[in-house]
Amino acid sequence: MNAGAYGKEMKDIILKTKFMDNSGKIEEIALNEHKFEYRKSVFSDKQYIILESILKLEKGNKSEIKAKMEEFKMARREKQPYDMPSAGSTFKRGKDYVTAKLIDESGLKGKQIGGAKVSEKHAGFIVNTGNATSKDILNLIELVKNIVYEKTGKRIELEIEVVGEE
Repeated sequence: MNAGAYGKEMKDIILKTKFMDNSGKIEEIALNEHKFEYRKSVFSDKQYIILESILKLEKGNKSEIKAKMEEFKMARREKQPYDMPSAGSTFKRGKDYVTAKLIDESGLKGKQIGGAKVSEKHAGFIVNTGNATSKDILNLIELVKNIVYEKTGKRIELEIEVVGEE
């Protein structure tokens, strides 16, 4: 899905990917065939199984790389709700807005349905307070999307992928 953070995305390092299609056939595609976009790739709308990807990494100083990794880890711990279970960032960033900011400005931080709650630390995350059901989470997602649209006119999109049934 072209995950990314801190200005980098998977499209920046993937050279090729081997996958199995729905019929069991194994195929391989090169970088340009991935059709990468923001949080999207050729695999986004398919139920293929990615078997492996070859990555293009840069050489660097081990201690500098380790320090940068630690810096990113600390930044995430400060800004994101790592103390509670979640599926990660629930909503995509908009083209001309920060979705978490819209959710916060719509008064939804802390909003709760059952055991699902909009994180008070980062409004872009829906967290499990301990007993959330998938129905709680999906109902809260819909409520957040609807209220943000009513208050801002912006249609926010999911970053997570919902699979299966409730």
